[in-house]
Amino acid sequence: MPYCVHSYLLRFQVLGDSEFMYPKYFIFLLASLAGARATTELLDRNLVYRSPFADQPQLSHNLQEIQARHSQLSRRQLKDASGFRDSHYPTFYGGDFSNSAVIWGGGLNFTHSVASGDPFDTSVLLWTRAVPISPDGSSELPDQSVPACVSFKISTSSNMAEKPADSGTAFTSYDVDWTAKLEAKGLKPDTVYFFQFSDCANSSIISPVGTTRTLPSPDSHTAPARRVNGGNPLTLAVFSCSQFQAGWFNAYGFAAHNTTADIFIHLGDYIYESLGSGAHIGRQVLGRELATIHDYRQRLNQYRTDASLSFAHQHAPWITVWDDHEVADNAWKAGTADSNDTALGCSFSSTGACFSDRKLAAVRAYHEWMPIRQVVPDDKLRIWRNFQIGKLLDLTMLDTRQYDRDITDVYYNTEFINTIAALTNRSLMGSAQEEWFYDTLSRSKARGAVWRVVGQQIVFTQLNESGSFDLDAWDGYRANRARVLDHLYKNKISNTVILAGDSHANWVSDLAHPNDTTTYNPSTGAGAIGVEFAGTAVTSSSAFGSGISPAAADAKSRVLVDVNADLQWSEGSFRGFFTLTIDADTLNATYYAMRNTSFANLDGFVSARFLVKNGQNRLSRPVAGGAVSAGVLKSNVPVN
Repeated sequence: MPYCVHSYLLRFQVLGDSEFMYPKYFIFLLASLAGARATTELLDRNLVYRSPFADQPQLSHNLQEIQARHSQLSRRQLKDASGFRDSHYPTFYGGDFSNSAVIWGGGLNFTHSVASGDPFDTSVLLWTRAVPISPDGSSELPDQSVPACVSFKISTSSNMAEKPADSGTAFTSYDVDWTAKLEAKGLKPDTVYFFQFSDCANSSIISPVGTTRTLPSPDSHTAPARRVNGGNPLTLAVFSCSQFQAGWFNAYGFAAHNTTADIFIHLGDYIYESLGSGAHIGRQVLGRELATIHDYRQRLNQYRTDASLSFAHQHAPWITVWDDHEVADNAWKAGTADSNDTALGCSFSSTGACFSDRKLAAVRAYHEWMPIRQVVPDDKLRIWRNFQIGKLLDLTMLDTRQYDRDITDVYYNTEFINTIAALTNRSLMGSAQEEWFYDTLSRSKARGAVWRVVGQQIVFTQLNESGSFDLDAWDGYRANRARVLDHLYKNKISNTVILAGDSHANWVSDLAHPNDTTTYNPSTGAGAIGVEFAGTAVTSSSAFGSGISPAAADAKSRVLVDVNADLQWSEGSFRGFFTLTIDADTLNATYYAMRNTSFANLDGFVSARFLVKNGQNRLSRPVAGGAVSAGVLKSNVPVN
């Protein structure tokens, strides 16, 4: 491919030049990339060079051009790269990579510590960012055409003194924002590990040590429910909606310091594309509303400078999905609240960006910065996946936003969405994901898993708010919700726990068909088929009103719990998170509230606790033991 074409593509990717914001230019440039393949192996282990869409390899970085750039260097502070070799691994961002002639030898800065994620029973993803240090000590980056080389090792020893369970090297470069994502393999199931990165060219330059773990084997003989996690309850910490300008990410730090969480679950809105003023609390976001790859990378970079978020990534593996704001507000399969691919939609966007361009940039940056796997090689954009955690549980992560969601409420069409909300052919997930979800639930029951925990973005339970409904949640896709409930009831699938974020408030409910008080008894919970735990935001403003006091929020909650049969607890003032502590007999949910997010602190308290017993398919009564420290319970709290 001619160098001039490649250089303009890099301008699009890194600078987001306005003349390359439109699909006709982008498609032309992508077509120019289609034929190039390299045949060597170094850099293969870095998972951030391939196309975000596995069935569209033309969206990969042009590895031949990058390799040519690496091998044509002279008169720079470099190291011979020939000694650094690793085993072949089919990476996220492209095929094989030629062994570069040179690597950067002037030192690296691990700017964003380390992270890990998507653990399996014998492998886990490890992540870091390694930026070359300028030899003159200035803040200016050195020659960015030279790749950096990082090594990793993973061990059961916290001081890394034991022989590594796995190790290797990989290159990174400015093409992927200096990120590196590698898979550590050959690990023992259900085991805590420690890992560290270093500079290949100078082993004295090291990253902080990270903590991660593998999952127990899904095999019933080696990991029965009572032996998972060494026989101790497994704890998941659940988060959503972390807006940088709205406050400090204290919930992450509180969870990492003050709970025994084994795995962190993020249900989406990890970043926000919007601006807004956070200057009064020292949280002014950089840049503009997000549109280009540069924009999304810059925002992810800034979010990860929060000390609590960085600490939480360093000390536990994460399992994540996206919501809408990782791309833009109220995203669905063909647009967002302020952009789509029509001529009007592109011009309507405050950035001038069309929807497909924004989505491609957002997905690429997300896969660069997040320790998440590519799920399958033949399905673009798929992030929905399932984790079998011994015989204790299946953790199923859905995408109810980006994958194939039918049109949602984008503010100017609310009346229209009201007229179609109950149509039988409307889907939140798309037919492929929906059928996969039902099959996953059934297979989980068939394999004998005790619990089925479903991580997804939006509130599942019907919430009648004085005659209005959130049409951007499951209330806008009522037939799809009915199909999920029907599958659970008809197939007698028990112990299902649905998680939700997005709403910026806390909601705890029994799962039943809305308004079906004949089958379901709100007082005792009889007739329910599961429970829903929906959590508030890490920082984003309350759905009850920005800065609302606990007393004012409780007044609204009292109306809601009285009107909605399934809803057992509502709380709308505090920001925070919740944990699920799971063993073979019980699932305990603990909600945590942060007292103040206007500055960095670890000041929080338990606002409510809930118990679900194996086989009961409802919240144990009295709900929350009959008392909570914040929010409102239903008035009727009969004893079990």
